[in-house]
Amino acid sequence: MSKPPSRQRSNRAPREKKEFDQQVIDIARVTRVMAGGKRMRFRACIVIGDRKGRVGMGLAKGADVSGAITKAVAKAKKHLMNVTIVNETIPHVVEEKFGAAKVLLKPAPQGSGIIAGGAVRSLFELAGIRNIVGKMLGSQNKVNNIQAALGALAKLRDIESIRRIRAIS
Repeated sequence: MSKPPSRQRSNRAPREKKEFDQQVIDIARVTRVMAGGKRMRFRACIVIGDRKGRVGMGLAKGADVSGAITKAVAKAKKHLMNVTIVNETIPHVVEEKFGAAKVLLKPAPQGSGIIAGGAVRSLFELAGIRNIVGKMLGSQNKVNNIQAALGALAKLRDIESIRRIRAIS
């Protein structure tokens, strides 16, 4: 049953599609001890990406959860990076360490999907990598694992860029 013409919203402009998809990785309640007592705040870790090779992470605190998320998204947009993707996977094996978190990333054959757990899985989805094997070693800290995975993705180089660097024709 359709609504009467006076109640329809046909005059409203269509919603613009967001440039980036976002995923909340971690929300934590953090406390600071002051002279008058404890002061509570919220920390949000957000990953954003366009599923076409651009991804970023933001970590921010706010008085409430929505404020922390808004700040984290703004930080993530400032720290976007381009990821080298070849045939929906990464060009080579890469390993990166951040704090006690260590991440090992391997290219996977077509149709394998994302074989990775936890926080790094959503990072790969938002980056647009469809086939990858990722292993988190050491720490299980979500924030540090995301940082290590971002560092590993930043290390990736395709064959052409390596040829240019080594001056091989």
